[in-house]
Amino acid sequence: MPPVLTMSSAVQCPHGGMAILVTDNALLTAGGSLVLLESDIHPVAGCPFVVGVVYMPCLTVQWENGASSLTVNGVGVLTEASVGTCMNASDAPQGVAIVSDSEPRLEAI
Repeated sequence: MPPVLTMSSAVQCPHGGMAILVTDNALLTAGGSLVLLESDIHPVAGCPFVVGVVYMPCLTVQWENGASSLTVNGVGVLTEASVGTCMNASDAPQGVAIVSDSEPRLEAI
């Protein structure tokens, strides 16, 4: 299984805004940090994206392709293979999130 994403991972939109990582998971950690879930929606701060002269920042990251073999309360955990789509205020996709600092070790609480 690919390394998992945790609250210690770094996720940013393709324009440089940073995702604020929070999770409903309280049961599974990796490297001492809570593992993120496919159902988590992460707000984005500081996206500078402009279309023409209109400010259109990424506001959230919504996830797909959580792990099917590892779940928390039936929800797949996020891995390096998961896809985070960055969305604007109109819920229009603006690109794929860039992920770094995943964690290969898991611990159950």
